[in-house]
Amino acid sequence: MDFTGLIIQLVSGAIGGNAAGAVLKNFNLGILGNTIAGLVGGGIGGQIISAVAGGNLEGIAGQIAGGGVGGAVVLAVVGMIKSAMNKG
Repeated sequence: MDFTGLIIQLVSGAIGGNAAGAVLKNFNLGILGNTIAGLVGGGIGGQIISAVAGGNLEGIAGQIAGGGVGGAVVLAVVGMIKSAMNKG
């Protein structure tokens, strides 16, 4: 993993988090919250998806997909937790 790949995953994670926040209105954390959740998800999710997919998601396309999906997933999880805490 190189530094450029990590930057791509973080940026795509931030975009994925904001896109998920726009689509999933109940889990929206605001622009800053969506971006932070996306960054975390992009970094972690990108690494996990790259490891699980083996060599099938190589290159920039794989890093973008892994980061974007990871960002969206982390945003959804954090949004669900926030939503559950507000109901209780």
